[in-house]
Amino acid sequence: MAGVNKVILIGHLGADPEIKHLEDTRVANISLATTESYKDRQGNKVEQTEWHSLEIWGKLAEIAEQYLKKGSKIYVEGKIKSDTWEDQDGNKRKKTKIRVSSFVMLGGKQEEEQKPAQQPAPSVNHSSMASNASTQTASSADFFDVPTEDQLPF
Repeated sequence: MAGVNKVILIGHLGADPEIKHLEDTRVANISLATTESYKDRQGNKVEQTEWHSLEIWGKLAEIAEQYLKKGSKIYVEGKIKSDTWEDQDGNKRKKTKIRVSSFVMLGGKQEEEQKPAQQPAPSVNHSSMASNASTQTASSADFFDVPTEDQLPF
């Protein structure tokens, strides 16, 4: 039986995408925060934030560069990818990241206040770009509740 390597995240960007232009493509590196909250034994609300390194290639990176900014809320699908290398001192290093295959820009509080009419955000993935299929849309109401921007550490 084949293994499964699939990641789905909803979170906020910790900074603007870092774009690297290569010979025939580009790559966007993004830091994404996902925050969960729960109540401890004393009934106090506790928030736990995880930071994820995202890597977006090609046309998706161009779209990320154009539309994503610090604080943007996105839905991401991808797979876990690990890079290994040797540093200057000869030590083996490893970094785990998410190789993004598609993402959906979700409206946040700031975007909704700036737009007079609510419009769904575009969904972007490799297969829809290759086949010029119609774009799927999603709004933040289509997904489970995540912390508001006021609850995030940035």
